[in-house]
Amino acid sequence: MRLVKYLAHAGAASRRAAEQMIAAGRVTVDGAPASDPALDVDERSRVQLDGRPLPGPEPRAVYAVNKPVGVLSTARDTHGRTTVVALVPDSGLRLYPVGRLDADSSGLILLTNDGELANRLTHPRYEVPKTYRVRVAGGPVGDAALARLRDGVALDDGPTSPARVRRVAPDRLEITIHEGRNRQVRRMCEAVGHRVLELERIAFGSLKLGSLAPGEHRRLCAQEVEGLRAPL
Repeated sequence: MRLVKYLAHAGAASRRAAEQMIAAGRVTVDGAPASDPALDVDERSRVQLDGRPLPGPEPRAVYAVNKPVGVLSTARDTHGRTTVVALVPDSGLRLYPVGRLDADSSGLILLTNDGELANRLTHPRYEVPKTYRVRVAGGPVGDAALARLRDGVALDDGPTSPARVRRVAPDRLEITIHEGRNRQVRRMCEAVGHRVLELERIAFGSLKLGSLAPGEHRRLCAQEVEGLRAPL
């Protein structure tokens, strides 16, 4: 098994983050610094991160969480604020979030220790769709604003890709994007004259939030996980 894959399967980080750990010199194998992400390792190898031994790969697991407003989409917080990982206290696994939601947003977020799946769901080349329900200010959303959102909006970090947008009420939209820029949906709506008042993610790839209540979590079954791996 390649070293970068070993780190991801051991729950240390996503594959991309594991590559950065290796490049930073934080990983040793059998007492020697490891600089090659493709280095072959197995269960007999002594792999250490920051001087601490890593156990063998954990069993893979994926949880769906309905993140409430105010909860942070991180594995830990230095200021002691509640994180999404704290909402799954009984897993016994080193989980980390896949795809962020800002503190003011709610809805579906995934937690996993599967670095390959995390990369599959977040890397831009896979274009995994994410769907949001938003309530906006600025009066009813007109057809011109809808057209701009559907065509792509010019933001300070470049134009967005076309989005799927449906008006579900005069001040409520359902927006599907496959990019992952910081606060993207909020910035898109503001660019067309409608500040977001509420934002909830209701779908991530093939997975839907469904009836999961705020703050609740559930472990995905094998069929659901395979659905997340499959191309859309």
